Formats: sequence, C-alpha cells, structure tokens
Amino acid sequence: MLNKQLDFAKLPKHIAFIIDGNGRWAKKRGLPRSFGHKAGIVTCKSTIVECLNLGIKYVSIYGFSTENWNRPKDEIETLFNLFREFIKNDLQEVLKEDVKFIVSGDYKAFPNDLVETIEECLNKTKNNSKMILNLCINYGGRPEIVRAVNNIIKDGIKSVDEKIISSYLYTSSIPDPDFIVRTSGENRISNFMLWQASYAEFYFPKTYWPDFHKKELYKALKVYSKRNRRFGAIKENK
Repeated sequence: MLNKQLDFAKLPKHIAFIIDGNGRWAKKRGLPRSFGHKAGIVTCKSTIVECLNLGIKYVSIYGFSTENWNRPKDEIETLFNLFREFIKNDLQEVLKEDVKFIVSGDYKAFPNDLVETIEECLNKTKNNSKMILNLCINYGGRPEIVRAVNNIIKDGIKSVDEKIISSYLYTSSIPDPDFIVRTSGENRISNFMLWQASYAEFYFPKTYWPDFHKKELYKALKVYSKRNRRFGAIKENK
C-alpha cells in the first residue's frame, strides 16, 4: 500500500540522513542515552534496506560529527561499540545485496580495531554497485573543505574551479545529495555537507530518529516528490 503512494520517477537519487534525536528518544522513555543510540542503529539498518528496495542509488548517514568528540567519554565509547557491532553484524546482511560501503570523514582517528573493521568492509565491498552507502563519521563540512584546500595546495594546483574542489572532497565518487532529512525537529544541518548541499531539498520532521520507520520514510519521499526543483531556472506550469 505504501508503494502506491510514491511517484517512483521522482524519488531522489541520493538521500542523506542527519540521524538526530536518539538521546531525547531515550530520555522521553526514562532510559539511558545509550538505549537511544542502540535503537537508532536498528532504524539505520531498516532505512538502508528500504532505500535499497526502492532503488535509491546513494544513501548517506551522518553518524558521528567532528563536534561529537565533545560528548562525555562513556557516550563516545558506546558509539564506537555500536559502530563495531553495526559494521560487523547488521551491515553485513545489507552489503550482501551488492551494496558498496564508503566513508566520509577522518575515520582513522578512531580506535585501531575499529579502523581495521572499517577498512576490511571498504575493501570487501569495493566492487559492489547496486547501492552506495556513505557513512559519515568523524565528519564535518568545514573540516572537509579545509582538507580539500590543503590537498589542492599540496598537489601544486594554482587555479581551481568547482569541479576541482568537488574532486577533492570525501564525496568525490558520488553525486551531491538531492534530499537531506534531519529528524527530531531541529531546523539546521550542523556542519553537514556544506558544499554538497547547495541545491538539496531539506526536510525536518519532528520524529526522533529511532521512530523514523518505513511510514515516516515514505512520508518524506512523498514530500520530496512534490517539490519543484528549478536549480535557478524558471519552469513554466503546463
């Protein structure tokens, strides 16, 4: 029934999720914040699977920002443990469906064993092509642009244009997002894909990420399909 609500010709090619509200979801239920993060992992998996079923080619998930290092140490450790579990277990079922795993962000700042787990997954799926899953971890839009500029300077390039800058970003191998969804009702993008978001459509549901189930995803996609994307041009009504 939900499928009939969608215009499949107008689905985004690349959808990016800012997965916000895990802690508040847990607090609302009188639970530790870690329970919210665990519930959020379940939603990540189900959302990726549903996007795959819908034929959405690229999915980005903002899992850990450069600012998240300011959180309590025990919460950061909980997140690292969840990343380990997600990549070693939950994600493996998805990746078997010809999904390529890539990472945006300086993941090498993470604990060594987690870095090894990430790199094993990157290598294992490098030839997959049905969907590309981009996990944004230790990621920030401003640091990404600074990194790109420094690498451009390092390579001796004297004159740049937009294509050159884009080619030095973490996301150089995938198109910019068409649709950015931030859950929990916060109306900001918090240093996420600042360069890539130039022409993205935004959607800010009040739903906390752990409650962003299939019905909420379809609601978001239905909203997107009704947007009139002009990219600065004028489209006359027919």
